[in-house]
Amino acid sequence: MIIISDTSPITNLSAIGKIELLNNLYDSILIPQSVYDEMTNVGYEVPGTKEVKTLAWIRTQTVSNSALVEQLKTEIDPGEAEAIALAVELKADLLIIDDSQGRLIASKFNLNFIGILGIILMAKQKRFD
Repeated sequence: MIIISDTSPITNLSAIGKIELLNNLYDSILIPQSVYDEMTNVGYEVPGTKEVKTLAWIRTQTVSNSALVEQLKTEIDPGEAEAIALAVELKADLLIIDDSQGRLIASKFNLNFIGILGIILMAKQKRFD
């Protein structure tokens, strides 16, 4: 399965000490370069910084379709734009995204998506809590 994540699900799950839920549910996830940059190049450590730098099951991948990214960045932030573009490019099975505008755009591309609450609910149902 190809699972792509935006920034906020990783930072929020890391903040509450539950980042491993992503690994338990999906084995591995991909993040675009701008998501990695949003978490590691802000001048201070945010929740998830250490995780995206060290956990082998979180991998960074560059988006090839820069035209799509630029088009999407007129409506959403760079991390969300690259996450959606990468999901389209790789025909991802799932996009993990919380932002409502990002979800609206993802639905226009017929992408399957879930947010942090859906992740927590699935983990609870599978008893990964």
